[in-house]
Amino acid sequence: MTAGTDTESDNADTAISVEGLTRTYGTGETLVRAVHDVDFGIPAGEFVVLLGPSGSGKTTMLNMIGAIEEPTAGSLRVDGVELVGLDRVGRTSFRRQKVGFVFQFYNLVPTLTALENVQLVAELTSRSDAGKRSAAQLERVGLGDRLDHFPGQLSGGEQQRVAIARALVKDPPVLLCDEPTGSLDLETGQLVLELLRGVCDQGRTVLTVTHNSTIARMADRVLRLRDGELVGIEYQQHPAAASELEW
Repeated sequence: MTAGTDTESDNADTAISVEGLTRTYGTGETLVRAVHDVDFGIPAGEFVVLLGPSGSGKTTMLNMIGAIEEPTAGSLRVDGVELVGLDRVGRTSFRRQKVGFVFQFYNLVPTLTALENVQLVAELTSRSDAGKRSAAQLERVGLGDRLDHFPGQLSGGEQQRVAIARALVKDPPVLLCDEPTGSLDLETGQLVLELLRGVCDQGRTVLTVTHNSTIARMADRVLRLRDGELVGIEYQQHPAAASELEW
């Protein structure tokens, strides 16, 4: 890995721009700085890993970028939208249009089929072809023959692929992933990471939160957090393939 520079972000369209970003909880003696005065930029189309131990502020950072939590201070722009100061309606609109989410636990509706789980999100967009787009995304992640299966009839890896299809059916410019392989074995995890890497080939940006340093080997850019502070940014010219990873 080689250290990245600010010019690497400036020379491309910036998908995510963070300046002085801070998130605190509590006051006085109970004040907790979950994220403190963080700056970074991420160019569009990169696979980025946000790396750090438990309690380092990774998930808080991801939640702020996804407009789930509001920053206490600083500036945060995602795909040209300034999130600081957005009202509830604006934040909801942003989440629907600009970001897709993939979590460690798949959060599928157990009483809906794979197709229906994806279509549920597709119908939130303004386009009318929700069913067709949902089936196409499931086909894309290798589940074209599992459209009518319920989550309980799918393996963990298949459920995670449904979750990826659900995140992508909105056609978001940014995909946010929180420990997407945390519940998967190595072979299935490699498959999921390969799918996520392929998302970047279409110009989308993928930001993956993990404590697994091995996954950082396949990133274009690695952001290291510790105790809520950004302690390093590393840029890799030749990222590893998902199939090369072992953990």
